[in-house]
Amino acid sequence: MSTMILDGKALAQKITDELSHIVADYKERGFSPKLATVLVGEDPASRVYVNLKKKDSEKIGIDYEEFYYRDISEEDLLLLIDDLNERNDIHGILVQLPLPRHIDSNKILERIDPLKDVDGFNPLNVGRILLNISDLFPCTPKGIVKILDEYKIPIEGSDITIINRSNIIGKPLAAMLINRGGTVTVVHSKTKNPKEKIKNADIVIIGVGKINFLTGDMVKEGAVVVDVGITRDLNGIRGDVKYDEVSKKTSYITPVPGGVGPMTRAMLLENLIICFSKQNDCAK
Repeated sequence: MSTMILDGKALAQKITDELSHIVADYKERGFSPKLATVLVGEDPASRVYVNLKKKDSEKIGIDYEEFYYRDISEEDLLLLIDDLNERNDIHGILVQLPLPRHIDSNKILERIDPLKDVDGFNPLNVGRILLNISDLFPCTPKGIVKILDEYKIPIEGSDITIINRSNIIGKPLAAMLINRGGTVTVVHSKTKNPKEKIKNADIVIIGVGKINFLTGDMVKEGAVVVDVGITRDLNGIRGDVKYDEVSKKTSYITPVPGGVGPMTRAMLLENLIICFSKQNDCAK
């Protein structure tokens, strides 16, 4: 079976090009969307991600301000979030995860003003997803749904298996797909007969961080496979899918890199514009 590549990189470029025109229009009218990122600690991967977010923001004309702390108390970090919530020139707040162990991530995410929550992790925004009344979604799930829509892959009526149950990906994505009429199964380490549940799926979405976890015998002919996994090894960035094997059976598949990753970054920018618009009625 010949498979079609779900090109997240090309779609992300298309979206960021559109966003750059929107930002330019805002600036012509005297508005300046601005993103604030908060980084705590010295995790190398987190530093890379924050640098990419800065680069992406500047590329489309979004103003950017970074707050970096080698170390900070939970109380002081909460006070920083309070300050950013009050600042009228800050329209989106992103706290880079993971945070050091002495800081409760849930407390920090809950403290972010829901109108400035570009990651979509505030409990109020998550609850709105469950009620199907949200227009702000976590970046990776939002990017996955955009890819499926771009390639006209039907969600309604499809059997979908998600191999991830995290608050960042699996849980919000499941709700989003259910809201769109998908029949969703979430597979995790405690699931009985996981291969059976995966092999029956029309769409398989995996994000476990284990290279070559999903093999050809685990998917049915014609399935759509979305690989969210990102692992770095001596060969570069690798996904969770044994690509050479699985791609022979799929109708559509995402590459790694070049699939979900670029879309996650593009969705952050789109979320910032949504947050900015909500805070500035005259900019809509």
